[in-house]
Amino acid sequence: MADLKTFDMAEMLDSEQAIAEYLTIVLEENDAAALADALGTVARARGMTAVAQDAGLAREALYKALRAGAHPRFDTIQRVMAALGVRLAAMPIR
Repeated sequence: MADLKTFDMAEMLDSEQAIAEYLTIVLEENDAAALADALGTVARARGMTAVAQDAGLAREALYKALRAGAHPRFDTIQRVMAALGVRLAAMPIR
């Protein structure tokens, strides 16, 4: 067991489709902290420095905003999602 590699979701996010599906699943949880963490995972998969630049944030600020337990502002979430090439979509509750 000690030789098993630690699972890292960022390694699985190798396509636009995988990223969109992952974020959709997380959004269905209605948990803001989980969304921030998931965006951090996607940002790591894409390269934190590039995402920070595209979002207009300092890399350190991005890490801080998306760390576990963080409560980023909605405009930060929007900027990061735009930098990642995804957007929120409203759907009727089933």
